[in-house]
Amino acid sequence: MFRELALLETQTLYNFAEAIIDSFDFDFDHCFGFFNNVKNWYRAERQYELFKDVGEECKPGTKSVKKTKLREAFFEDKKMLFLFDYGDEWKFIVELVREEKSAFAANKKYPLLLQKIGSSPEQYPDEEDGEENSRVN
Repeated sequence: MFRELALLETQTLYNFAEAIIDSFDFDFDHCFGFFNNVKNWYRAERQYELFKDVGEECKPGTKSVKKTKLREAFFEDKKMLFLFDYGDEWKFIVELVREEKSAFAANKKYPLLLQKIGSSPEQYPDEEDGEENSRVN
């Protein structure tokens, strides 16, 4: 599954997270973070977490998702891991594919969902169905 989104460089990582979650038809109901290490998020050199914004203890150097603009976050790293829901660990690889001039943004409301390939997974699969199916087989 794949989603292509368009956002303005002045929008925040919080706006980006909300757009990602919306594009997958999930509820925006958990903490999340962006990490520059896509394979091992807890070893990331640069990280941006909602925990920072809500006053929770974070790894030193963690930055805000509500204050960090996309142009700042993607200045050095063109690809990051977006981790949503630290319990279920929904992981999304996000990548800056191209930058457009601000004239492109005229008269449009951002973020925009440009492309959607594949159906969205179920955020909260019904575990009872799975248990019943496993007992039947």
